[in-house]
Amino acid sequence: MLLQSGATNPIARLFSALLGALMCLAIAGCASSDSSVASVADANRMVGQEFRLASGDHLRVTVFGEPTLTAEYEVGVGGTVTLPLISEVPAAGQTPTQLASAISTRLEQGGFVLAPKVAVDVLSHRPVYLLGEVNKPGEYPYEGGLTFHQAIAKAGGFTPRASRGTIVLQRSGWAASRTIKLNGEPLVILPGDTIIVKEAFF
Repeated sequence: MLLQSGATNPIARLFSALLGALMCLAIAGCASSDSSVASVADANRMVGQEFRLASGDHLRVTVFGEPTLTAEYEVGVGGTVTLPLISEVPAAGQTPTQLASAISTRLEQGGFVLAPKVAVDVLSHRPVYLLGEVNKPGEYPYEGGLTFHQAIAKAGGFTPRASRGTIVLQRSGWAASRTIKLNGEPLVILPGDTIIVKEAFF
């Protein structure tokens, strides 16, 4: 049976009402699941989690009893470290303990070292980046316990145009950048963070 078009058709009106209700529910669901805005407390929840490596981290790999394999390495832009004998080993996203285990496995499976014991220590972390409305935007060395205001001080402070109530933060492990609402609570900065200070609208 064909449905007649027009507002006078009760079935068409019912269909339109149901469609409108479904669209409203979908829009409400999208709005409630929006994770682009976060509080300082939300951002600080990652503090204390086991550190995971990424490009730019400087490491010392110790293969006990094998001085020719013990050396300092940097996680490259491809997220790997390149060691003698076993070439590239994936490092990005791994903890130092996991990387040590992977290196040990490669050395043993390749027949290079019998029952190797490996340790990975982080000598220096990847830098942090400050962009936007700061006086000296750029790359800065990471220091343990670094807070947002300490990072801003490294970059010469805010410009007169800077918005001081919110920032945009890009962080390893997040699918997308997030707008952080500053509320006086210390925001802890992690290795590799990119802080973007936007211009205030007066």
